[in-house]
Amino acid sequence: MFRSEEVNEGAIRESLGKQAELCRMKHEAAQKTIEQKTPNVERFVAVDMALSALSQFRRDNNQIFLAIVFFVCALTAALTHHHIGLRPMQTVMDYRFGITAQLIAHVSLAYSSYSYLTNGWASGALIQNEHIRWFYLFGFSALALVSLFQLFTIPKTAKPVGSIGKALLSVPLFAYMSISSARFFIFETGNPQGMVLFADKIMDQASLFLNIGLYIWVGMLLKQTYLGEYIFRIFKPWKLPPELLAFVAVVIMAVPTAYTGASGIIIIAMGAVVYAELRRVGARRNLALAATAMSGSLGVVLRPCLLVLLIAMLNKEVTTDMMYGWGVKVFLLTSFLFFLVSLIAKQGPMKVAPISEALFPSLRAFQPLVPYVLIFVVTAAAYAFLLDAHLDEHTAPVVLPMIILLLLVYEFVVKDTKKLLPWLLLLVIPTATFMYQQDGLMTAAILPLLLLLVLVLESKVKHSPDEDKHETYEGEERATSLENSVRRATTDTTVHIGALLSIMALSLTVGGVIEDSGIFEEVAAQSDFFGNIWTAMIALVIVLVFIGMIMDPFGAIVLVSGTVAQAAYSQGIDPLHFWMITLVAFELGYLSPPVAVNHLLTRQVVGEEEIEKAKEDTRGMSFWIRHERYVLPLTVMGIALVLVAFGPLVYQQYF
Repeated sequence: MFRSEEVNEGAIRESLGKQAELCRMKHEAAQKTIEQKTPNVERFVAVDMALSALSQFRRDNNQIFLAIVFFVCALTAALTHHHIGLRPMQTVMDYRFGITAQLIAHVSLAYSSYSYLTNGWASGALIQNEHIRWFYLFGFSALALVSLFQLFTIPKTAKPVGSIGKALLSVPLFAYMSISSARFFIFETGNPQGMVLFADKIMDQASLFLNIGLYIWVGMLLKQTYLGEYIFRIFKPWKLPPELLAFVAVVIMAVPTAYTGASGIIIIAMGAVVYAELRRVGARRNLALAATAMSGSLGVVLRPCLLVLLIAMLNKEVTTDMMYGWGVKVFLLTSFLFFLVSLIAKQGPMKVAPISEALFPSLRAFQPLVPYVLIFVVTAAAYAFLLDAHLDEHTAPVVLPMIILLLLVYEFVVKDTKKLLPWLLLLVIPTATFMYQQDGLMTAAILPLLLLLVLVLESKVKHSPDEDKHETYEGEERATSLENSVRRATTDTTVHIGALLSIMALSLTVGGVIEDSGIFEEVAAQSDFFGNIWTAMIALVIVLVFIGMIMDPFGAIVLVSGTVAQAAYSQGIDPLHFWMITLVAFELGYLSPPVAVNHLLTRQVVGEEEIEKAKEDTRGMSFWIRHERYVLPLTVMGIALVLVAFGPLVYQQYF
């Protein structure tokens, strides 16, 4: 039993031999690695490690970056008087009312920040991200001091006198939100920290709100290019009637809307182009204003819109693929409805130029767009194959700015497609090589063949002497250099980020008022509303449109996710169906008075004079013509909302 077993010397010898062989292989692999570790490889590794460290640093400090961006941009918007209101400040009284309201709003937020910080200390527990609370305190205090200073330094350009009614309309929207929230949290509930507590929710999705800033920059950079003008040139030879061109404009603008994150950004970026082109073909002012306001409404359901991404992040019941898939169907529905309503409301004959006259000039108008398409495709392919960053909702905020910057480089530096080709080869050669290693010759040949095709087209196409002439839209000042265009875009971005993030943050605070007031619980308790799925749907649609009328979309989604969505799910409404309804209802809300944010942004880009001229042009005409800029979008989105909300229920019930 205790006798030692015989030693298997052969097995030991074999094991030692295998270990020695393994050791030899490791030494060979190490030697091979050392031999391959050239100076170029070492430099590449150093760059790669630096980029990885930079990326990790950004992820670890997203909240700090967002706080810095928010307050720097908010200070810029305040100093330049560019916060969003129902009408711009023009008279001395407008400035007095607007600045006083901002002073009250900022003081309330500073007091709320102080309470938020001191209550954290008083709790005795470890405060998470205490530095962010200090940012709030110093940031809102600085904004309050700026407002106090501005109260005694009214701009000299302000017109004298003014009226109280117009002055109240000039108060920035975020100030109304802040004052109403202060009344509830400070005076009614005695919970002053509640204002900043709910506004602090933007820090929970810091990377997403930073991406919003990048999308705004994309929109402002896009505004500096001639891309919009070139696109509309394609349709000029067809001599489309105004209603048909309005439909084309709204559909085309859906794509940049999806890639710039929200409807308001594309109106700011391309609204002047859309309005001017429609006016140039003879569209009445109210129709052009309606199309401009709607130019950002149809694309919010398309990939890679950030609204859909936020919904998927906050609601595990739906995915981005599900929503983008159904978003295409909703987009087709709303596009068809806009075409149909425009057709019914047309004021002239629906005639277009003959194909024989329009086809070839229209095709020739594509030629200036070829370099833009080429830059887009090659840059996106380089990101996809060299950095494994495919253009989607996650990478778009980083990839798109680089693409638009390259478009500006082409416009201001290269200017000639033949001169552009050597620059593109710097991206094409390594990208094609990598594609060949990964997917073979057929895939790798795509980009070189595309370049060859462009070169052939360039040699065949005869350039028109008017091709490089550009039309300046009303109130537009074109940049004269690359540096000037990027600087203008960045300056505009700073102002718009400050204005939009202020509304987004205060929308969350307004959402907190609605949530803490128990309004939704009271509505949900009404059996008359939620007795069956039909009355429940009616109640939900009304609530969602109302939220869209008073809140920013991102803040509204945060509010709806925790309140209305849960009530909808409990009534048996499919989550995907509910969120499609929500997106359409929000867009209807943004087009609905009394706030009508999309119309406010349209007024901002086309100018107050055009609005007044539209009123004068239609004085004494029919109700539809006089109010077409409001009624047309409301009709289209209202019908779309009814179909999206009740269509699936009718199908389930009767088919």
